[in-house]
Amino acid sequence: MVAKQFYLLGEAVTSAQAIDVESTINYQDLQLLVAGQFAIVEPNGIGFQSEDTTLSTPTEILANEEPIAISIDGKAVKEIPGPKGLPFVGNFFEVYPDHLGNHQRLFEQYGPIIQTTNMGRTVYHTNDPELSAIVFSESDFFTKRISEGHPLHPIKNQEAGVFLGDTDTPEWRAAHKFLPPAFGPKAVRHYAPTMQETVEDAFSVFDELDERGEAWNVYQYMLKLGSQAVGKLVLGMDFKHFSAVDAPPHELVYRIAESLELNKKVTARGDWYAKLPFGDPKRLRDARYRIIEMVNESIDNASRGGVEDLPLQDAALQASNMIDYIIRATDNKGEKLPKTSLMQALVVATGAGFTTTSSLLSWLLYSMVNYPGMQERLLQELIDNDITADTPITADLTERLTFLDKFIKETQRRHNPSYQPARTAKVSMVLPGGYKLPADAIVIPALHHVHNNPAVWSNPARFDPDRWDTQEVKDRHKNAYMPFAAGPRMCIGFNFALQEVKVFLPKLLFRYKFTKENDGPVDYDPMFQLIRPTNLYVRAERRVKWPPKSEGV
Repeated sequence: MVAKQFYLLGEAVTSAQAIDVESTINYQDLQLLVAGQFAIVEPNGIGFQSEDTTLSTPTEILANEEPIAISIDGKAVKEIPGPKGLPFVGNFFEVYPDHLGNHQRLFEQYGPIIQTTNMGRTVYHTNDPELSAIVFSESDFFTKRISEGHPLHPIKNQEAGVFLGDTDTPEWRAAHKFLPPAFGPKAVRHYAPTMQETVEDAFSVFDELDERGEAWNVYQYMLKLGSQAVGKLVLGMDFKHFSAVDAPPHELVYRIAESLELNKKVTARGDWYAKLPFGDPKRLRDARYRIIEMVNESIDNASRGGVEDLPLQDAALQASNMIDYIIRATDNKGEKLPKTSLMQALVVATGAGFTTTSSLLSWLLYSMVNYPGMQERLLQELIDNDITADTPITADLTERLTFLDKFIKETQRRHNPSYQPARTAKVSMVLPGGYKLPADAIVIPALHHVHNNPAVWSNPARFDPDRWDTQEVKDRHKNAYMPFAAGPRMCIGFNFALQEVKVFLPKLLFRYKFTKENDGPVDYDPMFQLIRPTNLYVRAERRVKWPPKSEGV
């Protein structure tokens, strides 16, 4: 055993630490040993040097008498860069209102990981797939802990277990045992008839709008459509969103959407603002209380679809809705989801269930009317697969719609609704590239910017569903595309969301021809938790003729 002095290249030699090194150690084990001592996340990137000489073998390292510098990917360690900012407000006016465009500018200026400070709160963003993979892994370095600086802190809901709660808790462990079966591929398949019924019930409203010759705001109607399905499938409730053209959103839907907008406003303005007893912070608290009241009423009024308790997987396939499932599902010990988590889990499942899909549906319609030829290719695929107005849209059928799948993927790459899946650093560490990150730092893999990173995607601004057939995309980094985040805390409802849009879109497209009504750019709401188009208007005209089948099909 030999004691050697090591320090991080870029820091003072006087910071060197003594590490006992076995005389027979190999290079990879030495990298692991040093990584553990200095909290270096990726040991394979570690190199050693003395002054200007590279030490490439354990023999050279052990023979060196001077303190040994540790390089990371051949570089010195450094602080994560970012703009300087102004007193008090920090970088607020450099980020908002166009946070997507401004973060893109900052990535181009400073590199793959940046820091900004808004109203005293420092947050880190990355557009790099490798760094995102590290951040999303529940590990010794990162976890989902919704601390005060986290974007979701004002709506944190520990009892829910999913999405709005911390990882290392009994509530998360319980929720992640009971909820995933209800959102798995098999369970989601038996939701398809209800999803189809939901979109077909909306036809009367879209038909009336066509007869009037009126255009309509895409997000507002997709919000009503997405939440109508979630109301039935999660809460067993009919929100009656399509009883008339101007039927208002149910109060529960309105309150959840309101809370997401208020949460973004509150978190953007710093900790001091969130604590105010009036204004938006109070409205956010009031909205949360009212949401809880309404979900409790739904639980009290819910009728059970069966009489007996069932194992998790059986309950997921037989339950009439999520309330029915949660009431009946038991694990192999005969235990159920604790009552303390039941209501809160339903609140989260309801909100997350429709806010993401309504935004995604809106961007899908945008892609269909904005990018030439897309609507025609999608319709042709339906015709070539013998789909008619009366065809049940099943999971087996949508699996054959390969262009639809690529179209959805490309829309999620180019216009992904989700933006801020943040994680918290457990310890101070050194990231690949030599970036020093302090403990308790909030890091956001910026999904939009990962998906549109020119270092990862060829011509990322081009909307091209056919890129998904190329070898380049097939060989991409696994975290170059992650519309539902990644790792153990990724969205558990992704199967539900994808099936919903794969049922809704073919039914809408077969019945209507969509055209964009407004000229100019489509705006997004920077003060909403998700990325949604706010000023997209379309006409949906009833089709009277359809193209013939393609030759040779």
